[in-house]
Amino acid sequence: MTSGARSGTSVQPGDLPDACTAKDDIADPCGGEDRAGATIETDLGWALGTVFRAYRRAAGAVLSAVPGGPRGYQVLATAVRDGARPQAVLAAHLGVDRTVMTYLLDDLEKAGVLVRQPDPDDRRVRRVAATRLGRTRLAELEDRLREAEVQVLSRLGPGDADVFRTLLQRLACSAGDHPDGASFPTGDAGACAGARRTRASDIG
Repeated sequence: MTSGARSGTSVQPGDLPDACTAKDDIADPCGGEDRAGATIETDLGWALGTVFRAYRRAAGAVLSAVPGGPRGYQVLATAVRDGARPQAVLAAHLGVDRTVMTYLLDDLEKAGVLVRQPDPDDRRVRRVAATRLGRTRLAELEDRLREAEVQVLSRLGPGDADVFRTLLQRLACSAGDHPDGASFPTGDAGACAGARRTRASDIG
């Protein structure tokens, strides 16, 4: 993984509030303690929302190259990681309307990253499978998404960025906001990673 973000994924100074770009003080990066009456910088919701919006902009620029954007990426990632699935099952799993899924698959198939094949057990059923090109494209997209993540966290030192990721993932895995309403023990990293696999709809 390269440390620099590719074109279209960099986070601009305007992505973060002026209060957060005015100082490099790690103990008080937003200068909240120095500004009388300014408490918004210490609000968890404000902080999470600001970081999420910066990430969404960077990730959205990467996924704009995929037919269907974040939703198209979600479908491709599921097809690559979970193998061929019936189209209706895939739509239900991802929470996509069947009609919308049909149009989305049309575009992804035209791009050569997915193919719909008859189910050998039921010729009326179409199974969605990733192509070799689709697997290559997914690997490229994931590399670029990691670069976008590095760029978003670039104001933190490498050690602080790693700690931030670890703590945020731990919090996310225990927050209970997962497909099927599941929540996972703090130490169950494998189960939590599986639940995060196709959450790209949160980007868009």
